[in-house]
Amino acid sequence: MSTYLIGDVHGCYDELVALLQQVDFKPGEDTLWLTGDLVARGPGSLEVLRFVRGLGNSVRLVLGNHDLHLLAVYAGISRNKPKDRVSQLLEAPDADELLNWLRRQPLLQVDEEKKLVMAHAGVTPQWDLNTAMACARDVEAVLSSDSYPLFLDAMYGDMPNNWSPELSGLARLRFITNSLTRMRYCFPNGQLDMYCKDTPESAPAPLKPWFAIPGPVTAEYSVIFGHWASLEGKGTPEGIYGLDTGCCWGGDLTCLRWEDKTYFVQPSNRQKDVGDGETAIAS
Repeated sequence: MSTYLIGDVHGCYDELVALLQQVDFKPGEDTLWLTGDLVARGPGSLEVLRFVRGLGNSVRLVLGNHDLHLLAVYAGISRNKPKDRVSQLLEAPDADELLNWLRRQPLLQVDEEKKLVMAHAGVTPQWDLNTAMACARDVEAVLSSDSYPLFLDAMYGDMPNNWSPELSGLARLRFITNSLTRMRYCFPNGQLDMYCKDTPESAPAPLKPWFAIPGPVTAEYSVIFGHWASLEGKGTPEGIYGLDTGCCWGGDLTCLRWEDKTYFVQPSNRQKDVGDGETAIAS
């Protein structure tokens, strides 16, 4: 049994299938971890959701900011942007089934045996693991409830950007969502900066990548994340694995086999895009 961890798919169905064939992935024996942003930008978001849902217990995934935005579009809260290329999915006969399945997926995955944590953007250094798990459950509970459109309507925004156990209501849910699905940079105290998208080499002081600030989770666990395509999977410290390598922008779809830390890549079917491939929820 092997554990395969794959970065942001973004509707790149053909590349996902080719990558799984390359590693000889066996559903029912192996486990596939997906870092979120299954949909948008690539041409096959519908096929990706059908395929991943069909894997059942062989897949562990987390939701990303583009997955949440799709749910907001589905709920009539946000507009469908042509560049996201999700109209075929929204108009599919099984759209309700697929999107109601999607909104019941987690924001955080934890494997105590492997000492492994996965979130789309990462885990803020202000949290220990128990806090991260409890916060993720808060959002997951409202997303899976009948009141999920209320949350989706309120999730857009950059504030509050500092954790406090006293946060409550929609402000608390927004901070949690931003931390797990949008975060890149933090101030030295762990406060989120939701504006900078530069590469770490060009980010202004005193900002640091979230994974460069010591925190309780990264001290004890390896962390898998996606979201940050411009990193190209490079420059993270030991035990921190950024797997988004911009497949939908002409980069690669990257897979890490956990047991021996072997990487596999599948080149994109698209031409290289000069953009960094990530759009914040609020944009």
